[in-house]
Amino acid sequence: MEYIRENIEAVRGRIAEAANKSGRSAEDITLIAVTKNFDVSYVDAAIDCGVRDMGENRVQEMLGKIETAKMPVNWHMIGHLQTNKVKYIIDKVKMIHSVESVKLLQEIDSQAKKHGVVSDILLEVNISGEESKFGIDPSIAYEMVDQAQKLANVRVKGLMTVAPYTDHPEENRIYFAGIRKLFEEIRAQQSGNIAMQYLSMGMSGDFEEAILEGSNMVRVGSAIFGKRDYSKRNY
Repeated sequence: MEYIRENIEAVRGRIAEAANKSGRSAEDITLIAVTKNFDVSYVDAAIDCGVRDMGENRVQEMLGKIETAKMPVNWHMIGHLQTNKVKYIIDKVKMIHSVESVKLLQEIDSQAKKHGVVSDILLEVNISGEESKFGIDPSIAYEMVDQAQKLANVRVKGLMTVAPYTDHPEENRIYFAGIRKLFEEIRAQQSGNIAMQYLSMGMSGDFEEAILEGSNMVRVGSAIFGKRDYSKRNY
């Protein structure tokens, strides 16, 4: 899978260039390789290229890869997470990016307490208002923060968003800028278990624009692994 190495090098180069333009370095940006619908051999290929952060959208698929990947890495839950699935991953993931309801927030706290861990989470914000997207409305972000402050086994580490699909990625800068503004406002008032550190925004089609607007976590799948075959389910 030599093409994966070439793709990762190209993505890292683009990350470095965008980071430099935003006054940062490539080391300030975490590359999360999104392995949805790719089997564990792709995970291993990314590991061989030095990637240590992997993102998954489905719990069952993540669990299979955690068990069979050639070495432990940081796993990020980036897809919609049902409350009844939290217990399966709570002690296995580095971070849950997709927290978009008080009910899910409370279940994460409950399961984290049972497993003796503190769970790092991001609040998913639907900044574009698209009905097809998960995430909270920006107007209730502070309500979610207030709820999180009552819980002992979660830490809110930042925000995540999925911008609209577009053939013109520069159009998404307005959404990324909106998330950055909300992030900064919450960070200015943070206390206790609210420790705003990460902006998870930007995917294969728009990660450079996201970095220019302050992202420090990008979730890149097809630009690394190629086009997904959605007719196959590996797990």
